[in-house]
Formats: sequence, C-alpha cells, structure tokens
Amino acid sequence: MSEITTPTPRTPRRALRALSEFFRLEAAGGIVLIAAAVLALIAANSPLQAAYEAFREIPVQVRIGALDIGKPLLLWINDGLMAIFFLVVALEIKREALSGQLAERSQLVLPVVCAIAGVAVPALLFYAFNRGDAAAMRGWAVPTATDIAFALGVLALLGSRVPAAMKLLLSTIAVIDDLIAILIIAFFYSHGLSVTALIWAAVALAAMWLLNRRGVKSLGPYLALGVVLWVCVLKSGVHATLAGVATGLMIPHVDKRNNIDDDKEHSPLETLEHALHPWVAYAILPLFAFVNAGLSLSGIEMKDMLAALPMGVVIGLVVGKPVGIVGAALAMRALGWARFPAGMDLRAMVGLGLMCGIGFTMSLFIASLAYQDPLLFDEAVLGILGASLLSAVIGYFWLRAVLPARGGAQG
Repeated sequence: MSEITTPTPRTPRRALRALSEFFRLEAAGGIVLIAAAVLALIAANSPLQAAYEAFREIPVQVRIGALDIGKPLLLWINDGLMAIFFLVVALEIKREALSGQLAERSQLVLPVVCAIAGVAVPALLFYAFNRGDAAAMRGWAVPTATDIAFALGVLALLGSRVPAAMKLLLSTIAVIDDLIAILIIAFFYSHGLSVTALIWAAVALAAMWLLNRRGVKSLGPYLALGVVLWVCVLKSGVHATLAGVATGLMIPHVDKRNNIDDDKEHSPLETLEHALHPWVAYAILPLFAFVNAGLSLSGIEMKDMLAALPMGVVIGLVVGKPVGIVGAALAMRALGWARFPAGMDLRAMVGLGLMCGIGFTMSLFIASLAYQDPLLFDEAVLGILGASLLSAVIGYFWLRAVLPARGGAQG
C-alpha cells in the first residue's frame, strides 16, 4: 500500500515489502471472496440449486503412493485445499514472528491482548445463548474468528481514509487470531486418534526439522515430506489442515546466525509464500466460500434467525468482537501498558473492532468441523453470513463517518 514505504529502525525493509504485498493480495482477494459467497447464495436459491449440490458432491479419487483416497469435492476442498491455506497462514505467522510485526515485544502487547479478548468474549456470549444445548455448544469457537481478507476487502472500499496503523493492527490481531484458531482446532476438534498414524506424522515432522537444522533451503524435500505428513494426519484423527500448519512452520526463513544482510538473504519461506498466496487469495478461499456458503433460504423465517445458535454466532461476532477488542485496548491504555496506534482514536478502534466481527472463512471452517448435523451447520452458516454482513456494513459506515476523508491523523 502507498502508506507503507519508509522503513523504521525496528522494521526491516523486506518486512515492509512483504507487508505491502500481503495487504494488496488480501484486500483484492477479499473482494473475490465476497463475490464467491454471493454466487453461492444465488446458486443455492435459484433453479441452479440441484447443479450446485451436484457440484459439491462430485466424487474425486486421488492416488498417493499405495493409498487410494476417495472423497466428494467438498471434502477435498475442506481437507485438502484448505491445508494449503493453513500452510500460508503458518508461513505468515512465522515471517511476522521472525522479521515482522510480531518480532518486537513492544509491538505485541496491544494486538495479543486484543486478540485474546476478541476470542474470549464472543465464546462467552455464545455460551450464554447455547449453554443448555450440548450439540450446539460444539460450535462455541465459531464466533471467535476474524476473516482478514474479507475485512481488508471492506477497508479497501474506504481508500485513503484508512490509516496504515489500522491495517497493521487489524492484520496483526487477525494473525494472532488465526494462531488461536489453529490451537482450538488441534485441541477441540480432533477425534478417534490413531497412534500409528500420529507416530508416522511425527517421523515426517522430525525429518523436516532435521532438514531445517542442517540448513537445507531447497523447498522440494519440505513439500514432499509435507504431503506425507498430510496423509498421516488425515488418517490420524487430527484434522488434516494442521499438516499445512506444521509444514509451514518448518520452512526456513533468513538465518539470523550468519553475516548476510537479512534484507538481501534468500528466504525459502518468502519464496513459497509469494508463490502460494495469490492461489490462496484468488482461488482456494473463493472456492471454499462457494462450496460452503450456499445456504438455501427457502422456508427460513425471522424466528429461525432468532434461534439460540445463530443468535449466539451473531451476537458473538457483531457485539463480542468489538467489545472484547476495544475493551482490552482501553484497559491497556488505562494501565499504561500500550497506546492506541498513530492516527487512531477511540472511534477508530471501535471501527476496527467491528471489522474484526467479520468471521466468515475461519468461522465457516470451524462450523464444518463442529456440526455433522446438516440442520445445525445450516443454522451456524445463517449466523455467520448474517453477522459478517452486519459487521461489514456497520463497520464500513462507522469508519466512513469517523475517519477523515484523506486519512489524516486523529486526536
């Protein structure tokens, strides 16, 4: 983005380049994501519904070595392509932790506390609505996520009004949010564990770790082992997408121990991220949205929207996210532990909190893990779509009203 052009002593030049590219792809990808969701809703509520359902259920057979894996297209997208999405998420987290916005402890206090509060408050609100229903409570984590692509896509519509600091804070909160979501999926949505498959997964992971320790920078061996790891994790009872996370964390970045300038050293991590990020932004996430967001609205009445499960999701995202994030930011400022970023006042923080209420991709993904019952899943999707739309519209008009027309500093 045009605002991020001058490095500071604490921010390496390559980190700024990576951040600018990240914002560009996520914002544009967010627009495509929104379009895919709209197309899914049109398809599911038109004469194309039968074709849409048939498309999601296309049988796909893939042979990997001696294994012959058959799944409908929907599951290949959710278990296979989304592993690539999580791989890119892990690459972003590692890059930010080693050379970006998460590398400095002084920069971490505000986004970490805001992200944790932005997960805890929505989960508590969801619990308040659904505590008497054990089946519904499996989706307690659905309203805890933030869709950074969707949110940055909406911010892009505001143009130069949005200060660079808001984009930085939003992206950092979302990255930490993704990390928390990964931990939630690993601990709460794994089942029927296979010890044998987990042992083989550990062997593949150990092999990648050894390659990393020995300074191997060729991506080929890591990706080959990543495929092996994905198959093992798929058979283990842990969700297969976590193999993407583990693989991403093993890809080497710049070596802080050598004498090569970090801004000039070759980074396999950045090479892979740059290669995969456009595919994720423009193909994988829109395809995921298309096959998962196609909710048939036939027969849905207001009372369905007001049911406990969708209401828990809506209130969790639309109210819980901004309350948690803004409340945490105010507490940090009152305690003297952190300040609002440059160019942001309380009104801008409220707008950022509203944007973080756009759950969409990760919320849909967690809902697909939490609910095997199609009725419960449809209720969750209804809440996710409603909450994401409300957060996007309210956040957009709020920020349009409170941010200066040219994105100048605020008091």
